[in-house]
Amino acid sequence: MNIGPYELHAIETGMFRLDGGSMFGVVPWAFWSKTNPPDEMQRIQLAARCLLIQGNGKNILIDDGNGTKWNEKLTNIYKFDNSQYDLLSSLKKLNLKREDITDVILTHLHFDHAGGSTMMIDGKLEVTFPNARFYLQKKHWEQSQHPTEKDRASFFYDDFELLFERKLVDLVDGEEELFPGIQLRVMNGHTEGLQLPKISDGKTTLLFCSDLIPLAVHVPYPYIMGYDIRPLETLADKKRILPQAFEEQWILFLEHDPHIQAMTIKKAARGFESDKILRID
Repeated sequence: MNIGPYELHAIETGMFRLDGGSMFGVVPWAFWSKTNPPDEMQRIQLAARCLLIQGNGKNILIDDGNGTKWNEKLTNIYKFDNSQYDLLSSLKKLNLKREDITDVILTHLHFDHAGGSTMMIDGKLEVTFPNARFYLQKKHWEQSQHPTEKDRASFFYDDFELLFERKLVDLVDGEEELFPGIQLRVMNGHTEGLQLPKISDGKTTLLFCSDLIPLAVHVPYPYIMGYDIRPLETLADKKRILPQAFEEQWILFLEHDPHIQAMTIKKAARGFESDKILRID
């Protein structure tokens, strides 16, 4: 897919599982289990999908997945699966090495979004993309340093502390155009300072939804994750974003849906729902 000067590619980094009830909050099991069947531990299958933006001399990555530096205990808890692909092998298919990535926009620092920022090389923790600048909301960085009991388990400091030690991070304060045609929209329901990149050339617009809309079935207003620190603010964010996305027919890029890379939306009884299913190759 091309938007303006940019060529866009979905980057599959692997699969994992999280608790289905936590992924759907107040939505009853009888509803979500039909579309996202759980395993024997009530976990549902999730993707860790990133987006590569190439153009203007840059290779920009939005989020970088779970990474591969997991011990056996955590691998069993989250059922990480890199049997089909991982971040570096997916980049290799596009003839890119880790040194070729120029910029990484992290929507936030939860392990399933920033885990690929570092990797183990010969038993030593290293930055995965040594030539890249990393971009993060200042408000979210501050929260990550003082997380609540509710979201503390989502932060793994090996994922991102090394980036700050090596001064590779640019902290962004609020919504702005980070690169030509790439604007950051900021939400504060899932976590403080969740930034959603929006790529647009005035005709075609794609929003990287991150955890505002993790799965296609999360489009209706009541579908809000139990992980969100302020669910009513998530609701307000969806009511602010989705009508514009519908009116302007934005493409919504889904980070966690195991089957759907992207989609447009249509009106429904509970606000909106998924419409056309798209691929970003």
